Amino acid sequence: MTEYFLWFKAWHVISLVCWFAAIFYLPRLFVYHAMSTDKISQDRFALMERKLYRGIMTPAMIATWIFGLCMLLPNWDSYKTQVWLHIKLACVIGLTVYHVACGRFRLKLIDNPNYKTHVFWRWFNEVPVFILVAVVILVIVKPQFGA
Repeated sequence: MTEYFLWFKAWHVISLVCWFAAIFYLPRLFVYHAMSTDKISQDRFALMERKLYRGIMTPAMIATWIFGLCMLLPNWDSYKTQVWLHIKLACVIGLTVYHVACGRFRLKLIDNPNYKTHVFWRWFNEVPVFILVAVVILVIVKPQFGA
């Protein structure tokens, strides 16, 4: 374990919390955006979504990846056979895809607030909950798979 491992871990958790906070909030803004009927509200939601996505969500995602890789790469030999870690990484990749999808949906909502219904956005907002539960269980429990 490197001298800085615990520092990387602390910053990884901090950035992960920020990323998840934003990733839970942005689709909630989509709900309100889709429900808005006047141009002033739609413009306000578009501005809030842009600031959240660019100013918090994306930097937090980048920091989460950087600090995670700072812990992983120097210790890869001890981690490479641990199945739980590979599943966790797949979950993080899935969350990154969700993040990019949020960015694309954000742009579509600017031109068409009725692009999807508020009900769709309410369900869409639940997806990262499952990823969070999986990641926490994998990291804390480190279940053993196979023999």
